[in-house]
Amino acid sequence: MSDTGTPSTTNTTTGSGYRVLARKYRPKDFSDLMVGQEPMVRTLTNAFETGRIAQAYMLTGVRGVGKTTTARILARGLNYKTAEMDRPTIDLREPGEHCQAIMEGRHVDVIEMDAASHTGIDDIREIIEQVRYRPVSARYKVYIIDEVHMLSTQAFNGLLKTLEEPPEHVKFIFATTEIRKVPITVLSRCQRFDLRRISAADLVGLFGTIAQKEGITAEPEALAMIARAAEGSARDGLSLLDQAIAHGGGSVHADTVRGMLGLADRARIVDLFGHVVAGDVTAALSEFTAQYEAGANPVVVLTDLADFTHLVTRFKYIPDAANDPSLSEVERTRGPEYAQSVAVSTLSRIWQMLLKGIPEAENSSRPAGAAEMVLIRLTHAAHLPSPEEAAKRMLDIANGGGEDAAPRGAPNGNGSGSHSMQSASMTSARAIGMPQGIGGNGATARLHSVPMPERQEIPVGRIEQQPAEKAAPQISVNSLNDIVDLCVKHRDAKLKALVRNFVRLVKVEPGRLDMRLTEGGPASLPGELGVKLKEWTGIHWIISLSREEGSETLVEIDNKARETRLVDARTDPDIMAILGQFPGAKVIDVRIRVDDTSDDDETAAPPAVIETAEGDILPGDDIDTDQ
Repeated sequence: MSDTGTPSTTNTTTGSGYRVLARKYRPKDFSDLMVGQEPMVRTLTNAFETGRIAQAYMLTGVRGVGKTTTARILARGLNYKTAEMDRPTIDLREPGEHCQAIMEGRHVDVIEMDAASHTGIDDIREIIEQVRYRPVSARYKVYIIDEVHMLSTQAFNGLLKTLEEPPEHVKFIFATTEIRKVPITVLSRCQRFDLRRISAADLVGLFGTIAQKEGITAEPEALAMIARAAEGSARDGLSLLDQAIAHGGGSVHADTVRGMLGLADRARIVDLFGHVVAGDVTAALSEFTAQYEAGANPVVVLTDLADFTHLVTRFKYIPDAANDPSLSEVERTRGPEYAQSVAVSTLSRIWQMLLKGIPEAENSSRPAGAAEMVLIRLTHAAHLPSPEEAAKRMLDIANGGGEDAAPRGAPNGNGSGSHSMQSASMTSARAIGMPQGIGGNGATARLHSVPMPERQEIPVGRIEQQPAEKAAPQISVNSLNDIVDLCVKHRDAKLKALVRNFVRLVKVEPGRLDMRLTEGGPASLPGELGVKLKEWTGIHWIISLSREEGSETLVEIDNKARETRLVDARTDPDIMAILGQFPGAKVIDVRIRVDDTSDDDETAAPPAVIETAEGDILPGDDIDTDQ
């Protein structure tokens, strides 16, 4: 991204002749766009050389990466014409007839429109009416529509037909920062180019080149700060560089840039990180106070601390990341050292706590106090074990391994803010939130395993000085009848009916049930049954559908038993005598008499029913045989 001409070496020009760096060093051809946008340049190069030029292009990316500038360069390439060349090209080193007017936005055949202020269908109708006229002097009539996502739905719909089949002399170039707001019907008619964020390393090189052309003395560390603050935007970075030059009186120094941006010293951020991972609360708060008094923003301090935490974590897996020129010397040297000494679990915990702490400081009426509370939490949690380590240490305590249960790398208590430990067992107790003095005075530690029917937080373990409570008796499930009994006990009539009617038992054992569904059985039954059994028995159940035939359903078994009882009843002498007294009578049901005090409503019924013309008769009723 350099100026094709010779820039003025005087940067103190005042008045109307001064141009800000972002405009003065705006790219003018495709060679300037090679900074961070190589894939797009390569695609356009091949397309122009082979004559495969699309009718519409969609340029997307974050602010300041060069979307509008790229659109103008593309329009310049489409209309390039010199005495020696008269065809579209990407080789624009020699200015053509239309180049200057296009780059300045005043060419009659290159129409730029801001969709943020021209959102309606009437603006699009004007474009549609004009496209049928050929260009005045250029090869193509080019329409550049910036922030195209701001167009209304009617405007988009009105543009579709023209966009799909425009005249040969018309090209469309769209630019947007919100690609998701552009209808897919529009995107499908365009060649899309995603302009990438420019890396900090490329921005540092760009700023250094521009500073050299401007005759400005700039420290590399200062340029790195500006590159990081730009967040991939060349325009934002150049605006900050312009501001830094003015702030520093014609030179760019790290101290002035740090004060201008409200940043903390990177070396002091690394020192603060060291105090945090060492668990030294006093030193961490003192360092933060010094940075705050020097003008650092509390939120920026926490953000920079999070950035360095991320950097150290990257060094663990990408050692070559230390070669990034945007890093300061202290980050390049001390970052790898912390990467070797600090565990990934600790880095991850610091990162998560900072992600939650930064919004707290931003939204607080006292950001400095909120930031200090975040640092206190960080230092306190520096040596807390992970849940897995806590469980292992509790097991070690239960097995008598007090010394082995102590956390490694605990603070040595060299300051009032350090966490000194009286013994290894007390350290383990504190690490998981147990009362002090328990675990090292002869008390018995027990780790209790409990079932987890649903996702919830369960204590890793607990300390008891009394014997453990007796475990609840385990519910046994060995048959379908046991499952039906559980349904009755828990008043689940629906599940009971489904099990009785549609389940054929193949195999059952603790925690596993193999079954086969009969025709008409709901496919969701195995899942529902597994959830209920887990809830009722306290153990996890695996319910699987088998291809084996399995046993009969409970309803089929009951029906067979009923048929057997009917046959037996019809051959019973007493029943036969009754049938003889009532011609046309027949046995319609047989029921087993049970104790009247039974809770089973289904079986508490009269024993037999004989249907006659006078009504139903039960064995034991008085019958007048003279009738």
